[in-house]
Order: sequence, then structure tokens, then C-alpha cells
Amino acid sequence: MQDIIDRFLSYVRIDTQSDPNSKTTPSTEKQWNLANELVYELKQIGMQDVSIDNNAYIMATLPSNLDKKVPTIGFISHFDTTPDFSGTDVNPQIIRDYDGGDIILNVDQKIVLSPFYFEDLLQYKGQTLITTDGTTLLGADDKAGITEIITAMEYLINHPEIKHGDIRVGFTPDEEIGRGAHKFDVEKFGAEWAYTMDGSQIGELEYENFNAAGAKVTISGRSVHPGYAKGKMVNAVSIANEFISILPPVETPQNTSGREGFFHVHHMKGEIEHAEFELIIRDHDKEQFERRKQLLLDIVEKLNKDHGDCISMDLNDQYYNMREKVEPVFHIVEIAKEAMEEVGIEPIIKPIRGGTDGSQLSYMGLPCPNIFAGGHNFHGKYEYVPVESMQKAVEVIVKICELVGEKGK
Repeated sequence: MQDIIDRFLSYVRIDTQSDPNSKTTPSTEKQWNLANELVYELKQIGMQDVSIDNNAYIMATLPSNLDKKVPTIGFISHFDTTPDFSGTDVNPQIIRDYDGGDIILNVDQKIVLSPFYFEDLLQYKGQTLITTDGTTLLGADDKAGITEIITAMEYLINHPEIKHGDIRVGFTPDEEIGRGAHKFDVEKFGAEWAYTMDGSQIGELEYENFNAAGAKVTISGRSVHPGYAKGKMVNAVSIANEFISILPPVETPQNTSGREGFFHVHHMKGEIEHAEFELIIRDHDKEQFERRKQLLLDIVEKLNKDHGDCISMDLNDQYYNMREKVEPVFHIVEIAKEAMEEVGIEPIIKPIRGGTDGSQLSYMGLPCPNIFAGGHNFHGKYEYVPVESMQKAVEVIVKICELVGEKGK
């Protein structure tokens, strides 16, 4: 346990926030700080073929110790953290033998992590939790996944009696801004399939995710003195409000769950002469996804007729549901499920209400389900991770490697 804690803390204390406004890869120079540390550590534990390219994509190999050929598999995590909340000067707190009560994250700011609001805490009573100090995120998304992969590889290196085929590991930048897989060299990686260690609570096993699109709507208005504006003013802010009001009011993130899709307006600014807003579309069902996109196009057409061609929209697909690519090779999900069961974990198979590098990688030719990394409340000051969950994730990785070595498929 202490090895996992020490490794994890060393990663989260390095600021690796990505930047959606940057055009470089990685999007921030500071991501190199952890990337270079990971390369050094992979070499130190005995991994082979360790490489880092000009975009900070890291790959390494644990060679097979079998006398037969079995599929090469991989494990992937990302080292950037979200730009949604500060990742600077992360100061983790360790809560041993958690008693099931409130956890004071920050006395001065009266920030409390409470099971009254975050009920999942109660399932970790008696365990060791790592939390924030209330002023930053923690970075378990996805430095917990990196911790688990490297710890599992080190364990396999130190226990050659556990037989396995070739294992590839990959660590990527910029996942949090949707670009983690963009420059991932699937051919170089050379695995038949892989698993991202990027899920949340213990037991999660996911092979479905949203179909996703993003839109930027721009509205050109005309400013006229309001006392003499009748028939002349075109108020861009009012038209933006009209557009948003046409969207189904119950189909928002705060009103949906499970496989229910949504529209989500996440940025908006404007004045009479000019307004713009950005929104995302999410839906697990491909046909419903297409209908959602068509609704946006229909709204633009209607409002342009009503207000005189003042609206333009940039609408682009972002990623697709990986289920389409994973179902034909569903044994890779079954292997992960069996591995969890063999180490005493009840699998929680459910769709991801979000995206994952695994989605893009699956469409790039690398089928890639997602496995829990253990953290909760990602992207904010209430983030925490139970160390026991990270331990179990290590066991799952080791068991998957062992099962593929035994089954040969």
C-alpha cells in the first residue's frame, strides 16, 4: 500500500493541466515534467523499448515470458489533468481508517467532504483515502491509472512465475481536452487490444460511451438606440436566448442519467451587436445523436428566417460510441470481467456518461474498453481516491495479463 501511495503522491504533485486554447502537443509545456519522470521510472523498473516522441506520447514493453505466442495487449492512461479546476500546488491529505464521517478538507475555507452529499464515501469506511486540501483537484484522473499500470508492471517483473505475453503500456497527454488519442501511433503500439485505466469507482468496466458533437453558434446583431429601435434593432443576446429556449429543457446534464442524452450549453458571451455560445451534444444511441444534430440545424434555419440570416454555426462530431468496435471482439470485455471476479471484485458494467481515449482508439483500430482507476468526484476540490481501490486495480491488471497468457486469446 505504501508503495502505491508514494508513487501516486509523486505524480499528483506535478502540475500537468492541459490547455484547450493551445495548438501544441502537449498543450502545455509543464506536461513534459511528468512525462520525462515516467520515462525514467519505466526504465528503472526494467521495462523495455521505452520511448517518448516529440508530442510526449510514451510507450514501453514488458516482454513475454511464455514459450508460446499469445496476443499482445496494452494498458493506457493519460497524465494531463483538467483545465476546469486548479492543478497547481496539489497538497494531498491521507485519511487512514476512514470513520464514515465528514472530512475537513480546509479549515480556513470551511470546505468539507461529506457522505451526506457524496454517499459513495460510505462504501470506503475503514479504508485509506487520499483527498485534496480543498484548494485544488487531486489528479486521480488519471494519475491513479498511471500508478496502477506502473505498479502492476513492476510486480510482474519481480514475479516472473506469473506467465504473460507481450504487454505494452502507453501514457498520453491532453486527454482532458479531447486530444489524447489524436497523435497516438496505434501501429507502433502494436497491441491487438488494450484497456484504458481511466474509470471511477472500484468495479467499473465500460465498453460504451457517448456519441459526441460540439457546436459554436455565432449571432450578428444590429445596435440602435432603444428609444427608436422598433423594426431596426437586432438584439444578438435575445436571439441567443431564443435559440437556447427551443432546446428541450429536460434534456440537460442535470436532468439525465444512464443512457439518456443531452444538450449542454457551457460557454456564452454577448452584447447587442454580437453574441456567441458553445454547446455539446451527447447520446449513446447513434440515431438519436443524429436527430439532436438535426434539431440544431433546424433551429438555425428557423431563426435565420425570423431574424434575417444573422446566425452561423460550426457543428463538428468529436467521438463515437466504442460499443460498435468492441462488440465484435467482446471476449476482451469478458477477460476483464473474469479478472475482476477472480480478485474478488463485482464488475459494474455500465455506459460511460462521457468520453475516453478508448473511444477514439477503438475507431483507430485498437479496441479499448475502460477499467476503473478508483477515484471519485473528478475535476474538482472534492476529488478523492481510496488506496485499496488502486490496489485492486493493480491486481486486475496483473490478472488480465495472466489470463491472456493462459487462454492465448
